[in-house]
Amino acid sequence: MIVCKNIHKYYGEVEVLKGVNLHIKKGEIVAIVGPSGAGKTTLLQILGTLDKPLATENFNLLLNDISLKNLSDKELSSFRNNHIGFIFQFHQLLPEFTALENVCIPAFIGKKSKKETEKRAKEILDFLGLSHRINHKPNELSGGEQQRVAVARALINNPAVILADEPSGNLDSESAKNLHELFFKLRDEYGQTFVLVTHNEELAAMADRKLTMKDGVIV
Repeated sequence: MIVCKNIHKYYGEVEVLKGVNLHIKKGEIVAIVGPSGAGKTTLLQILGTLDKPLATENFNLLLNDISLKNLSDKELSSFRNNHIGFIFQFHQLLPEFTALENVCIPAFIGKKSKKETEKRAKEILDFLGLSHRINHKPNELSGGEQQRVAVARALINNPAVILADEPSGNLDSESAKNLHELFFKLRDEYGQTFVLVTHNEELAAMADRKLTMKDGVIV
């Protein structure tokens, strides 16, 4: 499902990733933990094609059995929209749009039909317990509801992989617990692979595997 080989990344003179190797199976929920500055978010951004690693001779990055290292920016953008869903610490919902409209945006970017997209968005929001909130804007939703809308948005294109960066970091403990349980329910329902960067030890302990990063490598 996900294979990283010899991933290096520099920011200026600083080497942030120092030859990361990683193999994640389809349907796994993997938590990546480690101190701040270890390279966790940088690795997640490279997995999500939001950033590019150093093009060393023997590096490779495969996701869903597709090698990404030689794709153009346009091809990467299309791949990202179709194969990867993102959940961030701050939900990043657009305030002027309703919950339903926010969820539909990635599908509309992918040129999918309005009718089919809205039908699927309503199904996902119903699955997440938000069917009664679809016409509410973000400022009318609780923090936990906003994050569930963000989860629905990540699912709308039925991606193979969900990448989550501190997904519960901005939630109270009860909402965080509910979100953590939701990831496993989603995995069982939709079959996605989850890669979670987190400082939350409870979430990390629930994962199928916990990987620890330190000084730019997985230890």
